[in-house]
Amino acid sequence: MERLTAAMKVLVKRVIPACLLLWAVAGRGEVVDRVVAIVNEDVITLSELSEEAEPYAKKIRDAFYRPEEERRMLFKLREEILDKMIDQTLTDQESKQLGISVLESEVDQRLENIKSEKFLTEEDLQKALAAEGYTLEEYRKKMKEQMLRIKLVNVEVKSKIAITEEEIRDDYDKHKEIYQETKKYHLRIILVKVPDLATAEEKEDAVKRMKAIVDALKAGAAFDELARQYSNDITAKEGGDLGLFSLEELSNQFRETVRWMKAGEISPVLETPQGYQLLMLQEVQHTPGKTFQEAKTEIEERLFRKLVDEKYAEWLQGLRKRSYIKVIQ
Repeated sequence: MERLTAAMKVLVKRVIPACLLLWAVAGRGEVVDRVVAIVNEDVITLSELSEEAEPYAKKIRDAFYRPEEERRMLFKLREEILDKMIDQTLTDQESKQLGISVLESEVDQRLENIKSEKFLTEEDLQKALAAEGYTLEEYRKKMKEQMLRIKLVNVEVKSKIAITEEEIRDDYDKHKEIYQETKKYHLRIILVKVPDLATAEEKEDAVKRMKAIVDALKAGAAFDELARQYSNDITAKEGGDLGLFSLEELSNQFRETVRWMKAGEISPVLETPQGYQLLMLQEVQHTPGKTFQEAKTEIEERLFRKLVDEKYAEWLQGLRKRSYIKVIQ
């Protein structure tokens, strides 16, 4: 009731005068601003919503969608951003009520930590933000809001959560495969393509090209350099670097080949539906398994984060239910 009364005061003090101002200039075809949402004793204006949504809206407009698709996406974006702004306003109000605040010195320290972690100068940070459509002041504001939410979560949510040893053990038992020893194979590839429905002459030409590559490898040429020069695979520019794979992620043919290879070895020529291929096993990466005691802290942190997210969503939903919220389309 108290918040409802406060909301009615907002209508008298802020919303109605804003509407009167809008009507006053409507005859001249000018749009000053308008209220798009009332949240207890606060309002969210169209200009605030537009400013918040603009960096995301620009990406949609720059993507050259069809006009009707662009309108649909921009409308959906507007709804999502407004919903987040309502949540932000509610959490700000609750923070004030609980006496929670973030000092400018705390924001300064967090910014310095980010620059240090990412090896950024002040100029580097500003350039990176500008590329995303933000100024440093806008970024500071968002960071301050985020830090305020974290403090609020600590008071309203985290203090009410406890993870038991039994829950940690149960999670470990359910996901034991995650904590088993794993082996990853770092592979490079050279592909000499054979066209679909290739003639005997085309196949022979592909075989000759692959034989020349094999001879060059035997003479000491580097696998990655030959891949850059002669491979028809999309990884050619990266020296044929396929990346890391477990055996289970490879095709049957590759799996049975790689299984018996040692680091630094090159496979025999493999005839595949794509053409003739060579594999190089650059390295084998071993990740040792973890016992329950070794994994315990990691599991507890993961379960804790999950519970915090769930409890925060519940808390925010309850806050919405006991608040006065009116969206004005």
